[in-house]
Amino acid sequence: MSLTPGTRLGPYEITAQVGVGGMGEVYRATDTNLKRQVALKVLPDALASDVERLARFQREAEVLASLNHPNIAAIYGLERADGLSALVMELVEGPTLADRIAQSAIPLDEALPIARQIVAALEAAHEQGIIHRDLKPANIKVRPDGTVKVLDFGLAKAIEDVGETGSADVAGVSHSRTIASPALVTEVGIILGTVAYMSPEQARGRPADRRSDIWAFGVVLAEMTSGRRPFDGETISDTIAAVLTREPDLGGVPPALRRLVRSCLAKDPRERLRHIGDAMALVEDPSSTATPRRARRGWTWAYAIPLMGFAAMAVAVGWLAFRPPIVDDAVARFYVDAPPGTAFNYTYTASAISPDGRQMVFRVATATEAPALWLRLWPLGIPRG
Repeated sequence: MSLTPGTRLGPYEITAQVGVGGMGEVYRATDTNLKRQVALKVLPDALASDVERLARFQREAEVLASLNHPNIAAIYGLERADGLSALVMELVEGPTLADRIAQSAIPLDEALPIARQIVAALEAAHEQGIIHRDLKPANIKVRPDGTVKVLDFGLAKAIEDVGETGSADVAGVSHSRTIASPALVTEVGIILGTVAYMSPEQARGRPADRRSDIWAFGVVLAEMTSGRRPFDGETISDTIAAVLTREPDLGGVPPALRRLVRSCLAKDPRERLRHIGDAMALVEDPSSTATPRRARRGWTWAYAIPLMGFAAMAVAVGWLAFRPPIVDDAVARFYVDAPPGTAFNYTYTASAISPDGRQMVFRVATATEAPALWLRLWPLGIPRG
């Protein structure tokens, strides 16, 4: 049911329709109580007419309303009137990122501030256990002042949870979000969109978690800097096949961002970027030598080598400690220089001296190698002071 300008929904007066999607129709409206402009997302009839499902949806909406971040479009409330139910949301002016990409690829110096704000929004939501599940350029708006707002956080999950009751109508609404997007029309009239941003685990029907959002961020970052999607096809099946089996097409992605994008687009979620916050260093400074941290399985040499070094030092110190001491009240004085080609670094330098003062284990480093342990021995005839 489409609403015409002038229609009232509680205190909200409709002024114009601004969008239609798989999760409802969106209208611009005036809040006559607070004298402000808002966005109303009118929920599908299959959802709004069922009291139990609507109650479950409201519980999800209450969680989403707890998000308070400058880069996340706020949810103000849930309005019910005249048999209709609508989410009352912040009205964000400006084009969507999809509109901007349709014009041309976004230059790196313009894309990086956008990427930073998307990362900040995802990180804030993930810290509260909220997953977007449908991140795509059409759900990202860029205001005239450059502020980025991520829309529809978690609404896909809210719809899916309601659809668990088994209603074909509601299940259809949930599924429609995977194909309803103003992006690419095929020869058979199917409109593709969200499937191009779905992670492999989502494409296989498995539950989405924050790593699915990280995947979608990688796709969005690649698309806005190259002007095309890294996974695409003429049909839904072709696009899903590309997501599941092909390497991403990163032609046109600036070289400085390719490492980050590849880390986001690892098909195995265990090998993907571990946390969206890890992407911030590289979107802050693409020339940084920092490497995005991926999920690690088991022990790695990065942990093993330092532990081996400390174990070797412990053995050496123990060996020196249990040698029979030479009973001598004299004080031994000597100077120790670093071996040729090495140097002391007092940030981590450690040493141990035997009880008789004639042997010393110490740690030094070279410019090209990891720190190493050295053993210095002195003859028994060492001068004493």
